Amino acid sequence: MGIWGSHLYSVQPEKLDELIENSLRPYEECQRQIHDTVNAICAILQETEQSPPTISVVKGGSYGRETMLRGNSDGTIVIFVSDFEQFQDQKKKQDEILTKLWLCLTECQFTRKMPAKMEVQKSPSGLTLQLSTRSQNIMFKVLPAYNALGLSEKPTPQTYRELRRALDMTKAHPGEFSVCFTELQQRFFHNHPRKLKDLILLVKYWYQQCQERLKGLSHLPVYALELLTVYAWEQGCRAENFDMAEGIRTVLGLIRQQEQLCIYWIVNYNFENETVRNILLSQLKSPRPVILDPADPTNNVSKDKACWQLLKQEALSWLSSLSPSQSPGSSWNVLPVPLFATPGHRLDKFIKDFLQPNKQFLDQITVAVKFIREFLQKNCFRHSRTKVQKTVEGGSTGKGTALKTGSDADLVVFTDSLKSYTSQKNERCCIIKEIHTQLVACQREKEFEVQFEISKWKAPRVLSFSLKSKVLNESVNFDVLPAFNALGQLNSGSPPSPKVYADLIDLYKSSDAVGGEFSTCFTELQRKFVVSRPTKLKDLIRLVKHWYRQCERKLKRKGSLPPKYALELLTIYSWEQGSGAENFDTAEGFRTVLELITKYRQLCVFWTVNYNFEDETVRNFLLTQIQRTRPVILDPADPTGDVGGGDRWCWHLLAKEATEWLSSFCFTDGTGYPVQSWKVPIVQTPGSCGMGIQPLVNEMFAVRSPRTLEWSF
Repeated sequence: MGIWGSHLYSVQPEKLDELIENSLRPYEECQRQIHDTVNAICAILQETEQSPPTISVVKGGSYGRETMLRGNSDGTIVIFVSDFEQFQDQKKKQDEILTKLWLCLTECQFTRKMPAKMEVQKSPSGLTLQLSTRSQNIMFKVLPAYNALGLSEKPTPQTYRELRRALDMTKAHPGEFSVCFTELQQRFFHNHPRKLKDLILLVKYWYQQCQERLKGLSHLPVYALELLTVYAWEQGCRAENFDMAEGIRTVLGLIRQQEQLCIYWIVNYNFENETVRNILLSQLKSPRPVILDPADPTNNVSKDKACWQLLKQEALSWLSSLSPSQSPGSSWNVLPVPLFATPGHRLDKFIKDFLQPNKQFLDQITVAVKFIREFLQKNCFRHSRTKVQKTVEGGSTGKGTALKTGSDADLVVFTDSLKSYTSQKNERCCIIKEIHTQLVACQREKEFEVQFEISKWKAPRVLSFSLKSKVLNESVNFDVLPAFNALGQLNSGSPPSPKVYADLIDLYKSSDAVGGEFSTCFTELQRKFVVSRPTKLKDLIRLVKHWYRQCERKLKRKGSLPPKYALELLTIYSWEQGSGAENFDTAEGFRTVLELITKYRQLCVFWTVNYNFEDETVRNFLLTQIQRTRPVILDPADPTGDVGGGDRWCWHLLAKEATEWLSSFCFTDGTGYPVQSWKVPIVQTPGSCGMGIQPLVNEMFAVRSPRTLEWSF
């Protein structure tokens, strides 16, 4: 392994790609010699009369998955034998078949010249074939198997029913017949990028170093670590090119949380068939860690708890070496158990464990934001007549719906120089320059308990900074936004004057202003609308936002998704109309939100807490808004802000994801049966909001949307 072998823990993060290329990937020439030899052997096994009647030969293990380390590695050569007509035959006739294979390979060893040196060994534990070149050695297990897939590319539920029956009849251990699904395992890895396989090499090499350091470390299938790495990449990155240090930090971070690991895929099996569902439910209820083979639901590849405990300590050590400073270093936001695998009755615990921010970090953020707000109010425009009237914290942290990692927030600065919506649009650039100057000064003056980083100033419309924990992988990203104080001195409990909205509507109708462009002026109202809600509803919002993030990561290249704010409002609407209780079933609420998303083409949602139909200008405008192309979801603080957006965003992509998720484990109770959703109207009308306006208006609205009493079930 060259100089790297004894100094892995001292490798700098930026040198990890170099380590992989120079020391971990097999040499191309050695790979070619191995490949040519394996292909020749496979051809012999299929063509020679001494070999058992063979349907096909498949290459598996690290060799088949293209995750071989330089030096010593493993592989499997799986021979699908026509004599095996069911899973049980593998146990009944295996010795006879192995003897035939051994005779065939031994003759090949002594009579055929191969590019790589080959050595065949037969023992009570099985048949192995060792191939060696100048700097590569691969130990292949030669395994006869039942062709469970037949001519199909994917298994049917019947295949897994037969597998379950065979395990029971033969009293085989779970996963014993997983070799029958080698093609599926191989295909699963071939669909992932080369750099992910390089990350797998790094993880496997780290495991080798652990084995050398801990002589008593019991054997953990490297397949478990390979699958864990794939999971980390799928959940946290999905990019073909990524930062290798971030990737390895993420995988080691998951190993640290091995007591909670529960990972599976539904690419080859799912919950629809009763037999498979029962297998999955049994596996997912078993002690953690759980990492299921994506090809075989009976095969939990991560059962050795003692080994995981030792690896946890080693992971802590290497994480420290990768992040020598106090900062933990950046990693992907990946949870040890996916939301999809979390049953409905455990969603509250999922939110508490993985989505709610750390209280100490929130307290630090509160102190830092308070200081920054006071600093800006005191120091901005000291040498001019312009004064900062107030600063308001909005976004997720202001509303109390922040997620543990990477939440967003707004810091809205109201100045007396912005005397209208138009002046906000025209003069914000100059104000942002002044705010930027003062933020830099604030950064120099105060030592915060969190890291205070100002982003490079690119756009004149917005200024950003982030506050990051020095010890936790938690952060909040802030946008600083200057705004016109349209609300003036807002009286507690009183809605704004209708004139505020009439002026906004007149500007919107007479100019090129975009709907919602001045929503920052109403940040206090947006915040108040959410802050007063029960804690559990805010947790449901966190859950929906976490789900949205996963969709966003998966769909970001396919189209522009609707804003998170639309889903926050939809969640509040679902609760108001369907529950209204401070304590409710989270799975039922989550299901209701997703069902409403699937019905986006009919959605019409609005509130009358800050504006209503009493003022003529506002009334006429609202009637126009709620007859727009669906979905319509009006910002309760700004009637020009339709965050539903009609055809503006790709709701169809989100609806497709929601439809798939409705069959997830999230919407099952402890016994595996589905939970129900709340009864919520899809369409609101002025009448349904208690607005007693003339029947003619309701009739006009009914012409546009006749299905006014549709419900979500």
